[in-house]
Amino acid sequence: MIKSMTGFGRCEIAEGSRKYTVEMKSVNHRYLDVNIKMPKKLSFFESSIRNELKNYVQRGKIDLFITYEDFSETNVCIKYNKDVAAEYLSYLKSMSEDFGLDDDIRVSTLSRYPEVFTMEEQTIDEEEIWNGLVKAIRGASEGFVETRIKEGQNLADDLIVKLDGMLEHVAFIEERSPQIIDEYRKKIQDRVHELLGDVSVDESRLLTEVTIFADKVCVDEELVRLRSHIETMKQSLIEGGSIGRKLDFIAQEMNREANTILSKANDLAISNRGIDLKTEIEKVREQIQNIE
Repeated sequence: MIKSMTGFGRCEIAEGSRKYTVEMKSVNHRYLDVNIKMPKKLSFFESSIRNELKNYVQRGKIDLFITYEDFSETNVCIKYNKDVAAEYLSYLKSMSEDFGLDDDIRVSTLSRYPEVFTMEEQTIDEEEIWNGLVKAIRGASEGFVETRIKEGQNLADDLIVKLDGMLEHVAFIEERSPQIIDEYRKKIQDRVHELLGDVSVDESRLLTEVTIFADKVCVDEELVRLRSHIETMKQSLIEGGSIGRKLDFIAQEMNREANTILSKANDLAISNRGIDLKTEIEKVREQIQNIE
C-alpha cells in the first residue's frame, strides 16, 4: 500500500455540550512536520496530539486545525469576595467619620466595586475533553489516510507505467549496442578499401581497432544495473509501505547509469533513447517526492 504525502481529512464530534472539529491537510516534506492551530485552553494536549498523529503518518508537512465549542451554561460561575467587600465597607465608614458625611452605603452600590464579584471559569475535566478530542482527531486522521492511500495508488500505477516504458528503452539499447560494433567494423573495412583498393587488410590490426571502440562504447554493465534498479523500484511499489526515501535513492542511481550510457553513446539511436531515459527518470523522481 503506497501513500501520497498529499491528503485531507475532517471530522466533527459533538458530545453533550461540547463540539470538536478537526481538519488536517498535508503536502510533501522530507520529514514529519506538524503545525497545530487550536484554542489556548487545549494547548496542554499538544504533546498527546502529536503522539496520536504518529500512528497515522510518518512523513509530510501537516497543518492541523482544531476548534472547540462548549455550550454548557455552567462553565463559568460568579464568586463573591467577602473579604474584599468588607475592606471596601471599612474604608467607606472611615471616610464617613473623617469627613462627617452621611453613611448611605447600599448593597447595590458596594456590589459594583472592583473584585467584589468576579467571574471564574470552572475547572474543566481534562480526561473528558481529551476523550472527545481524540475521537475527532482519529476520525479526521482516518479520512486523511484514506485520501493519501487513494492518491498514492494512483501515483504507483502511473510510476509502474513509466518504469515499463523505461524497460523498453533499455531493451532497445541492449539490442542496438552489438549492431554498432558490427557497423563500425564494416565502416573501417569500407574506408580502408576505399583508400587502398584491393590491398589486403591486417585483420589483427582491424580487430584491435574494433576492440578498442567496443570497449569505449560498451554499456552492458550500466544496462544490467539500470534494469535491476527499475525492477527493484517496481517491486517496491507493488509491496508498498513507507518507501519514499528508498525510491528517491534508487532514482538517483538510475539517473547515474543513464548519464553514463549517454556519455558512451556513439550512435544517434542510442543517444535518443538515452535522452528519453533521462526524461522519464526525471519525471519519476518528481513524482516520488510525493510518496511517503
